[in-house]
Amino acid sequence: MAYVVAAKWIAKPDEIDEVARCVALMTPLSRAEPGMIQYQPHRDPEDPTVFYIYEQYVDEAAYKAHVDSPHFQEHGFGDAIPRLSARERTFYTTIHDPS
Repeated sequence: MAYVVAAKWIAKPDEIDEVARCVALMTPLSRAEPGMIQYQPHRDPEDPTVFYIYEQYVDEAAYKAHVDSPHFQEHGFGDAIPRLSARERTFYTTIHDPS
């Protein structure tokens, strides 16, 4: 089973480019983390303020390590998140297919 995070970020209208820059900086660093399975950011094609990030980790501890990582502290909490008007996260685990 993988630990899954679905994050929706809504940028303040005057901060869209800066949030996109932060996401671009975090993506390769996040993908290189131990315990990372998948890290895929998305943009809403009809609303440029909306960012959706799909993340899969080997377990919840790997997700917590991501949140505590220097790059997420700097580019996420320190730069991108203050530029958001809203932030939502939902958490899941994958379903094991016994077949």
